[in-house]
Amino acid sequence: MAASKNEQRQARERLRRFTARQRVHTHQQRRRRRDNFLAVAGVLVVIALAAATQVYFFTAGPGARAATTPSPSPSPSAQAGTNVGDIPAATLSQHRQWTGTLTLNDVPLGITLDGAAAPQAVAVFVQEVRSGYFPGKSCHRLTDAGSLLIQCGSLDGTGASDPGFRFGPIENAPADGSYPAGTIAMARAAGDAYSQGHQFFIMYGDGTIDNDAAGGYTVIGHVTSGLDKFITDIASAGVAGDGHDGAPAVATSITDVTIH
Repeated sequence: MAASKNEQRQARERLRRFTARQRVHTHQQRRRRRDNFLAVAGVLVVIALAAATQVYFFTAGPGARAATTPSPSPSPSAQAGTNVGDIPAATLSQHRQWTGTLTLNDVPLGITLDGAAAPQAVAVFVQEVRSGYFPGKSCHRLTDAGSLLIQCGSLDGTGASDPGFRFGPIENAPADGSYPAGTIAMARAAGDAYSQGHQFFIMYGDGTIDNDAAGGYTVIGHVTSGLDKFITDIASAGVAGDGHDGAPAVATSITDVTIH
């Protein structure tokens, strides 16, 4: 018996609904498979990025291990400064006391040098004496206020440094900046421990010189006699031009130096 039109219509409707459900099911399956794939891919990307970060951190980044070969330490000269020119070894001082005479104009000053306390600077002074450097060099500076001193030994008589001759370090500098009358010390540029050269100064009165960034001034020895005559004949005349720090009013030079 043939199905009625109503039954045929219901069958077609059931088929349509079934087909629609199948399409929805198929779409959902495909979407789940796509979502699962994207999730897995995302996890893999995260893992890859984490691994790459770890590799970088422990090879090129902050977590990298130090090289097995240690880097070289700075040399003492690089840390402390550099000598320039014909600077003798400190052993030339023989680490002993030297005695002698330093003559300024016609005023002989008895001196002692302490090679044990300031071996490098005393070695330089000894070399200067042996090479005949000092005779004829002027004493270009005198001060008669504050720290009372006379400074001598400049290469050209102006007080300018010798660019081809400089040394350090600072030795035997008083911690409190006190330099008693008769002190013989090395002159240097402010703040530079390796700017000592040919020049030295003699305190003809007690004084204080403040330390700077480099420290104090290398004390190499003392005047043991003749300071009173130096004051009478040279220092008492003061500074040229009525100043307090400049060329001595009595032109002064080193006549001779002997040590033994």
